[in-house]
Amino acid sequence: MGNCCSDEAGGRTAVGGTAASLGNLNNAPNDAIDQFLKSRGHALFSQIELSYSASDLRNRDLLSKSDPMVVVYTKARDGVLEELGRTEVVLNSLNPTWITKHIITYHFEIVQTLVFRVYDVDTQFHNVDVKMLKLDEQQFLGEGSGVLSQIVTRSHRSLTIDLVHREESTGSNRGSNHGKLTVHAEECVSSKTTTEMIFRCSDLESKDLFSRSGPFLVISKVVESGIPIPVCKTEVIKGDLKPTWKPVYLNIQQVGSKDSPLVIECFNFNSSGKHDLIGKVQKSLADLEKLHSSQQGENLFLPTVIGVGHNYQNKVLKSQLFVETFSQSTQHSFLDYLAGGCELNFMVAVDFTASNGNPRLPDSLHYIDPSGRLNAYQRAIVEVGEVLQFYDSDKRFPAWGFGARPIDGPVSHCFNLNGSSHHSEVEGIQGIMMAYTSALLNVSLAGPTLFGPVISNAALIASHSLANSGRKYFVLLIITDGVVTDLQETKDALVKASDLPLSILIVGVGGADFKEMEILDADKGERLESSTGRVASRDIVQFVPFRDVQSGEISVVQALLAELPTQFLTYMRTRDIQPIS
Repeated sequence: MGNCCSDEAGGRTAVGGTAASLGNLNNAPNDAIDQFLKSRGHALFSQIELSYSASDLRNRDLLSKSDPMVVVYTKARDGVLEELGRTEVVLNSLNPTWITKHIITYHFEIVQTLVFRVYDVDTQFHNVDVKMLKLDEQQFLGEGSGVLSQIVTRSHRSLTIDLVHREESTGSNRGSNHGKLTVHAEECVSSKTTTEMIFRCSDLESKDLFSRSGPFLVISKVVESGIPIPVCKTEVIKGDLKPTWKPVYLNIQQVGSKDSPLVIECFNFNSSGKHDLIGKVQKSLADLEKLHSSQQGENLFLPTVIGVGHNYQNKVLKSQLFVETFSQSTQHSFLDYLAGGCELNFMVAVDFTASNGNPRLPDSLHYIDPSGRLNAYQRAIVEVGEVLQFYDSDKRFPAWGFGARPIDGPVSHCFNLNGSSHHSEVEGIQGIMMAYTSALLNVSLAGPTLFGPVISNAALIASHSLANSGRKYFVLLIITDGVVTDLQETKDALVKASDLPLSILIVGVGGADFKEMEILDADKGERLESSTGRVASRDIVQFVPFRDVQSGEISVVQALLAELPTQFLTYMRTRDIQPIS
């Protein structure tokens, strides 16, 4: 996978500071950067090369065999098809292997549905460029569809699809015997080529009069329009004006090439989110490599307003940026681990506290709308589950509730959503939805809001898998309408769980003030600390209020999902766990 990961301390707020601070200079926010961060987070991505072969295609020619071509489409959430590309025409073959390949960017956080249509190209069009062919003039042989996640998670990264023939007049499908299409996915090598760098700065200017400075770096690529798009960040180092940061890893493909311009900005962390720009430089990876070889520093500059016309002049500073180490290597990617048999296992915990409101009333967050419209809890389950289900082979998901009183029992802070006293697993996303609806009829909403028990239960499952040498990584989704009551107990459970193959996604629903919840998300700058003083080994929590859903293809919940491959790779690499070939 494309990779740019360092210590996550500093978090999205740190990167968001790019927009805030530039906004102070320009008297307007940088909407492009803000939109990018909201819609994509810090996703790892890969370029995937698709290739195709088919068998037992229908023969539509009388005196010879069919001359097949594949047309590939991406299918949006609204069902709209967009053509990705066409293969060449293979003459006289019912079992063709096409040479043409198509490149598609794989996004972990989105369900990427692909549609494949096979046509028999008439002889009179054989000398016409395939891009110019009118498909309604060709004979339709069949179509199939599949999800990119299905293909890349298979051990051989190949998916064989039955082709069907759709009758346009009736919308029905005929019988079988229309052949099979095999789609193979190969990760481009450039997706795995990673540059590791350690940066340090000297003589930074202190921006804080009454507190310690907290410098961090944001690395952005410059797109064609000239707008810097953040792709990487360092951790915040407090109280140091000569900081040396932990290594950052930049994917070559992520930045374009070694000669593509990069902007490296040094900010002073501010808990308000409005980080002060200390200074910046603009260098390519090739320039940074030369800087490392020369063992020289590069002076930071600061855009400064001059005159009344709001013109800018770059003020050269005494502060310097040094590249302590610079190395390139090919690292195992997220997809390498999946191909080696690693799985992501989905778990969910639902808040049944009384503050959600009476489920029988329309103003309740748990109200089940007879029209079929999903409530916020259901939407969160579907949006996360529909992505993660493809990475779990048995699709059996542990599902719990908390903060409710089961019939004739005391308040429980971790009960099986399916009502069983023995097992918590349900079958598929639909199984979670059915268990959730059933639980609403069989429990009384109560309180308080405690996370500790469900986190401990998820950690127990992850630790058992680890003890049995299981190649699984677990993702717990907690959906809640209120601020956690057992904050310290939750911190203790999270610190303990940080050593396990586990990530936790917390989604806040409703109109509550969730500011205190952000303490659990180490993106704010400091890792969690337990009551005994132990610090979390890594950041495993992401929190988002579900009301921050934006229009378009991807929601904030899915943007948070985009960070899971980074957390997965951090766990695997820090423990030197290698994918199975």
